[in-house]
Amino acid sequence: MAEPKTAKRDALIDIEKKAQKLWEENKAFEVDAPTIEEYADIKTIHQAHPKFLSTTAYPYLNGRLHLGHGFTVSKIEFATGYQRLQGKRALFPLGWHCTGMPIRACADKLAREMEMFGKDYVVPEETETPQIEKLNLQETERVDPTKIVAKKGKVVAKATGLKYQFQIMEQVGVPRNEIHKFADPQHWLTYFPPIATSDTKKIGYKIDFRRSFITTDANPYYDAFIRWQFNKLRALNKVKYGLRYTIYSPKDGQPCMDHDRSSGEGVGPQDYTCIKLKVVEFSPETQATLAGNKDIEGKKIFMVAATLRPETMYGQTNCFVGVDIKYGIFKTHKSDELFLMTERAARNMAFQNLSPSNGEVSKVADLVGRQLIGTQVKAPLCTYPSVYVLPMDGVLATKGTGVVTSVPSDSPDDYAAVMDLKKKPDYYKVQPEWIVPFEPIPIINTPTYGNLAAPTICAQMKIASQKDKTQLALAKDAVYKDGFYNGVMVIGDFAGKPVQEAKPEIRKQLIEAGEAVPYNEPENLVMSRSGEECVVALMDQWYLDYGEAEWRAQAEECLKNMNVYTEETRNAFEKNLAWLNQWACARSYGLGTRLPWDHNFLVESLSDSTIYMAYYTIAALLQGGSVDGSVPGPLGIRAEQMTDQAFEYVFADGPLPTDSDIPQASLEKLRREFEYFYPLDVRTTGKELISNHLTFTIYNHVALFPKKYWPVSFRANGHLLLNGDKMAKSTGNFLGLAEAVEKYGADATRLALADAGDSGEDANFEDVTANACILKLYTLMEWIQETLAAKDTFRKTGREAYNFYDRVFESHMNKLINQAEADYEATFYREAVKSAFYELMAARDFYREACALMEIPMNHDLIMRYMEVQTLLISPIVSHWSEHIWGNVLGKEGLVVNARWPKAGPVDETVLQEIEYLRRQLANVRATETQALKKKKKGKTDVFEPFKPKKITILLAAKFPEWQEASIAVLHGAYQPDNKDKLFDDDKVKKELAAKGLMKDKKVMPFLHDLKKKAAEQGPSVFSRTLSFNETEVLESHSEYLRRILGYETLTLVKSDEVASLPEFAEDDYVRAAEQSVPGQPTFVVKNI
Repeated sequence: MAEPKTAKRDALIDIEKKAQKLWEENKAFEVDAPTIEEYADIKTIHQAHPKFLSTTAYPYLNGRLHLGHGFTVSKIEFATGYQRLQGKRALFPLGWHCTGMPIRACADKLAREMEMFGKDYVVPEETETPQIEKLNLQETERVDPTKIVAKKGKVVAKATGLKYQFQIMEQVGVPRNEIHKFADPQHWLTYFPPIATSDTKKIGYKIDFRRSFITTDANPYYDAFIRWQFNKLRALNKVKYGLRYTIYSPKDGQPCMDHDRSSGEGVGPQDYTCIKLKVVEFSPETQATLAGNKDIEGKKIFMVAATLRPETMYGQTNCFVGVDIKYGIFKTHKSDELFLMTERAARNMAFQNLSPSNGEVSKVADLVGRQLIGTQVKAPLCTYPSVYVLPMDGVLATKGTGVVTSVPSDSPDDYAAVMDLKKKPDYYKVQPEWIVPFEPIPIINTPTYGNLAAPTICAQMKIASQKDKTQLALAKDAVYKDGFYNGVMVIGDFAGKPVQEAKPEIRKQLIEAGEAVPYNEPENLVMSRSGEECVVALMDQWYLDYGEAEWRAQAEECLKNMNVYTEETRNAFEKNLAWLNQWACARSYGLGTRLPWDHNFLVESLSDSTIYMAYYTIAALLQGGSVDGSVPGPLGIRAEQMTDQAFEYVFADGPLPTDSDIPQASLEKLRREFEYFYPLDVRTTGKELISNHLTFTIYNHVALFPKKYWPVSFRANGHLLLNGDKMAKSTGNFLGLAEAVEKYGADATRLALADAGDSGEDANFEDVTANACILKLYTLMEWIQETLAAKDTFRKTGREAYNFYDRVFESHMNKLINQAEADYEATFYREAVKSAFYELMAARDFYREACALMEIPMNHDLIMRYMEVQTLLISPIVSHWSEHIWGNVLGKEGLVVNARWPKAGPVDETVLQEIEYLRRQLANVRATETQALKKKKKGKTDVFEPFKPKKITILLAAKFPEWQEASIAVLHGAYQPDNKDKLFDDDKVKKELAAKGLMKDKKVMPFLHDLKKKAAEQGPSVFSRTLSFNETEVLESHSEYLRRILGYETLTLVKSDEVASLPEFAEDDYVRAAEQSVPGQPTFVVKNI
């Protein structure tokens, strides 16, 4: 019977299940601090008992874990395995995040659908209901059940097939008759954690599950922990209350923070100055439209334009609108004033105390942009008494107010548009008197562009029209930067002042004079999980005062001393610390911990997830393995006993609490766990969390903990692509974590994740790589088993009797042990796979092939050492396979996950250089043969036939000819290794060769041409003129190896300076080859016999 195609994978999966059972039985990943009785002195404990605490962002449990989760977690998982090999107590805990809106929003949606369709969600027949494929939740995942998509019409609804939340739950795998339970948000908190735990066990993560927990007040212990955090932050004046602008969801009635958004994460409020341009006289068309409108009678109407540059208002020459944009006239907070703008802007203003009442959008008239052309307005600070409303191509309804004030002296976009209008007034349907008399007004002088920056740069860049979008964007960036950093005002009350000083003063003056209002809107589109476009609201709220000078200085000090692994990551942190300020930390809707002093609010999800790494250290003692804290831990401590004073004693070297009856011995055990495992050694998460979570983590640690507990390192990785494309359920390019394990097995998945990439750039998990890993692991296992069965046939000689190939293999192994150690330390896991797996196997392959070629048995001790080293070096990544090989095949005592990193012996660099030299010569001979074959293709008769009997002559040079020495020096001086497009500066080469009189020598250019090709292939080693070994002796010693592996009948070594005196080598090809030969780079002549 034929073996099934999946037999190798299935065999590996069977091994994996047995390894997981073994780990479970031995509680392999349960890690504790040394007890006080074992080691009392905390000051020296880490020297005697080294530790390693690593964490990753705890997943949000609104569904199954996917491969992207697996990629980020793997960075910690591999580090944990490696640090265990180093003899450290390596702790990897993982909790489950449930705070925030997503679960609550979906539960509420299910409740509404239950009201519509009943407990069994039976949709009336007239409502089209797509058929949902029923899937087993324990085996696969397809849809994020909290992803709410904005309604986009029937066509899209039919295309997605998921109109209702209950359908999403059904596709996830929840049986229809159980879906109603999810209308209670607390049910999510009991349903998904066991599934996530199971999925992480299936892939073999080395997690101490005793320390797992869920967040929110459903877990009384974690709830008490967050209350301590916020009470302390408030006592330190880090939490404040007051009016501030924040991204807000009107539908939810609360701030919409990053984790509450379906899109727009990281987007904050953009602060504008809204200039009030008083309407002097509407255009005739507008007047006709508004005729008889009682709501505008006796009212002052202002066209309001949002600007980031209030200092330029002195230079207004007109006002722009989009001809097809829909505008409205809206009531404002002042009964006698109306604002003309887009409805989107009015909706934002309604939550910023600029409308009749909070949230009220009261429109009294509708207009279209083209109707407004020719309207006359009075612009604040403007030199001209009044200006006109004109059309502009690039006005957006989705940015600002849809009204754009025009300053052609300092805005390249405005200048280009004005010039278009002046050139073609008839085309744009404007009257010449609306535009021709209004010349640009000098307002800011800059050293680069003078006092009319926009006209100047448009002339320099030859910008001819407002349609030159790319050039205008560059011009705008250049002018705005030069104006802000180097500009000086030349007009108005602040003439002579730098723009940086004048800007806030002019804004203040405009607002106080009633000629402008402050206005904020989201920097970009933000959609809430409720499917609504968010606004910016000005509201009283509790906020964390990130950015406060003293606190920021502490955060920057912490970052300075941290390892963040890449300069890209450090730059991102520094930029974020310079930018980040007040952050709303509370909401009224969702799940979470209540603010201790104001139970109307919940701590939001990015604020209760900044120091939970510390909670991991004591979770096992408090919760006893129950993720919701429903079962007290081994110390018997009740949640209400964990007072703020108790937490302060444990986490901040505080005094014994006076408000808790926890026994002192129990408190000391809690403190011992924390002070042993802290500080956090490494934190890994996606790079997108630098802007919030990771920076918040730094801020909170420096505020709440003594300096000795500040984090040691953060590692940020990119997103995970799947087969080169973004993972997305909507496209079908998606893989759940459990699905990957089922498809490839745990170890092949882990190996492919490690091979996917390490940098901050997006990594790529490839199906072909994962499948190849299955074959490689199975084949290596078979080889080890077969080799052990034949071990009695191996050479049993001591190290003193090692031959050349033994010494090469030993040095290769020792060098790769060191290299793999460096790769793991640097958290470069793709490189670790290369050194600990691929290159180590390649070293073995060379050794066994060389021994077979030379008909020498392999050395018993070396092969046994290789199998042990191979198993250990790859075990942090390929843990199950290694466990099987270690115990069941090699018969080692104990678990491989508890073993120790192998000690590297001496590395004989000379033999490694010798073998590298021989390999280079093998490659060079192959190249010579290829070159000889080309002659055959060209139809030449006297050609080399590589598959017929053949002989090879190797020509060695004892020294460089003087012309070669000089030529090499010239070429080396023109070598540009960092320039991939042009490796050599050819002009410099020609110039220096001519200066040395070498251009006349016909041998020089062919020689250098050949050397260039070798440099491109082999790097700068081709310029080396000294060898660490005797080239002639090496070739003589290994001539038989070279002859056999190359398949030649004879191999002859000839010194190049003797060719001319030897009649048998008088032919031109020998002479030419001898002339090209240099030390370290012999040449070859191949001929048929």
